[in-house]
Amino acid sequence: MPLATYKDLCIDACDAEAEARFWGGLLGLTAGGPHHNGAWWLDDDTGQAVAWVNAVPELKTVKNRVHIDINAEGLEAALAAGATVVEEFPRWTVMRDPDGQEFCVFVREAPIERRLYELVCDSGPGMEECLAIARWWGEVLGAEVGQDEEQCWIEKVPGAPFDGIVFGPVPEPKTVKNRVHIDVGTNDVDALVAHGATVLRAKGDGGLGWTILADPDGNEFCAMPAD
Repeated sequence: MPLATYKDLCIDACDAEAEARFWGGLLGLTAGGPHHNGAWWLDDDTGQAVAWVNAVPELKTVKNRVHIDINAEGLEAALAAGATVVEEFPRWTVMRDPDGQEFCVFVREAPIERRLYELVCDSGPGMEECLAIARWWGEVLGAEVGQDEEQCWIEKVPGAPFDGIVFGPVPEPKTVKNRVHIDVGTNDVDALVAHGATVLRAKGDGGLGWTILADPDGNEFCAMPAD
């Protein structure tokens, strides 16, 4: 029995409107806003919010520990929208969006049904830590867990608009708040805490309360009321 349900994706940016329009264009989503707190949102063609872009004052200073991978026909659309190339690999290209955040583009020859491909999250330095956090999130979201020699992942996440979340070992520790995180829905935050999450802060927004937590690797996520 999963402890929570996947709700949506959140991206921090200094210029929330510019970031929302950038990602809306790349992902084929409609940007709307601003919310009274300065946030913008990205809706799919049914009007369902897929992502929120939150306005933050702090500049990006370190490599994102959580980043977005997308499917695309090429790099042209991202470059035209203001992205820059960081490094090219045989299967993907690392780029930066206008806020300076890394993301990866996978160029596909077949028709693209879903442009948001996956989320990628840095984990502890060894495969043991990597598998542990993948299993943790798999249990939280009711997803399947997989692994190979270099990384672990969860897939078939109920309600998620992407293929899965990939976890890869890195040597460097987490030092600052992540600029990309997910929201989950639950009416039992205590169950997440008992499972190993840490409460960072409780907030309210026009009567809608949510709790900011960290997973066992220290990566932030928000728990919203399930309804």
